[in-house]
Amino acid sequence: MENSRREFIKKAALGAAGLTVGGLANGMSAKSYNKIIGANERLNLAIAGLGRRLGAYYEPVKLKSSNVELVYLCDVMKKQRESGMQRFSKHIDYKPKLENDIRVVLADKNVDAIFIATPDHWHAPGTWMSVQAGKHVYVEKPCSHNPREGEILMECQKKYGKVIQMGNQQRSAAETIDIVNQIHNGAIGTAYKAIAFYAAQRGEVPIAKKAPVPDGLDWDLFQGPAPRTAYTHDTWDYNWHWYGWTYGTAESGNNATHELDVARWALQVEYPEYVSVEADKRHFKNDGWMVYDTMDASFRFPGNKIIKWDGQSRNGYKTYGSDRGTVIYGSNGSVYVDRDGYRLYNREGKMIKESKASGNEAGTALGGGGDMTTRHVVNFFEAIRGKEKQNSPIDEGAKSTHLCHLANISYRTNKSFAVDTKTGHIRDKEAMKFWSREYEKGWEFKG
Repeated sequence: MENSRREFIKKAALGAAGLTVGGLANGMSAKSYNKIIGANERLNLAIAGLGRRLGAYYEPVKLKSSNVELVYLCDVMKKQRESGMQRFSKHIDYKPKLENDIRVVLADKNVDAIFIATPDHWHAPGTWMSVQAGKHVYVEKPCSHNPREGEILMECQKKYGKVIQMGNQQRSAAETIDIVNQIHNGAIGTAYKAIAFYAAQRGEVPIAKKAPVPDGLDWDLFQGPAPRTAYTHDTWDYNWHWYGWTYGTAESGNNATHELDVARWALQVEYPEYVSVEADKRHFKNDGWMVYDTMDASFRFPGNKIIKWDGQSRNGYKTYGSDRGTVIYGSNGSVYVDRDGYRLYNREGKMIKESKASGNEAGTALGGGGDMTTRHVVNFFEAIRGKEKQNSPIDEGAKSTHLCHLANISYRTNKSFAVDTKTGHIRDKEAMKFWSREYEKGWEFKG
């Protein structure tokens, strides 16, 4: 491999010399010339799902140092495809192909990696279909719609050997990496508890009523692995998050994933031994929101460690001083960490160190993106090339997402329950009924 690489570099250098003399003069464009240099490490990318998250990919894709080419923009909604092309055209000087069906994209052997930025119910199926087709995957959070899908993704990574990175971008934040390392090295003594929180001001949601399928939407393909149902108004555009469990994972999967991941990382824990939840719909009682909008979840881990999730979807009161973040308590001090950096306190509550992020990553704003995401995506690219250690292997993403699923299952069954700390399986027959889901015939996982 190394010999062939050296041979390529030698030939590229000779070719470049020839092109300098005659190639460009004979009509080869600078763009065509640039495609030759570094072509052996160039990654051909596709993006599936062109909604609010698309803007997060502009910067990492357009960077020359990323050495990537976007070859497909894929979405089941025609206007999303057209809008995606228009928006990306401001950042790249070429045109990707537009495609409705992800299966067409995956059949193209020239595609090296794909971004899955679809609704939640597509995340895991889109990922396992991709790795089975030989692609590396960057899948947005949550990486799965139910616990079994998390198991499947870990199994697929081991079987197919592809890089699978979840969009838990704080794993690539320099300040968060720094403070987590300090915690692991005893900066606050023994870390024993973390509170992960989120406070937003989401408003009323329309009641979902049967309606004609919007023009340009492939409703059958939107549903994909989910059982077929009639279309309801406003479902395809974000509100699928709140219209039951067919497509979404509520606020736990939507946002708790991020902070619970930081909490679990800091405390160095994997699967909990016990889960309890208090949650309900507290606001706009008569609107179309069909799941909880307020949740208080507790996860007890071996070693008497605990993680709590304080989620407020529609109450913007900043209980902990900001709209999202994680507080970690230790025997000799505490840490407050969020996307803006961290503050380290001693046991008396005096701040002894502060580090602010130099970049800017969106907090509760829809869509997000920023320096943190760019670093996370670039880490994905370099992990594929074997040049960087992956910041978020899918095992880590799946275990953090698993906490969200356990919280949702506790809410749906109105039960607290014990958990097997080695497998994450629930020690309750009724709750285990939610371990997987019903799939549309033909869309089940085929290992």
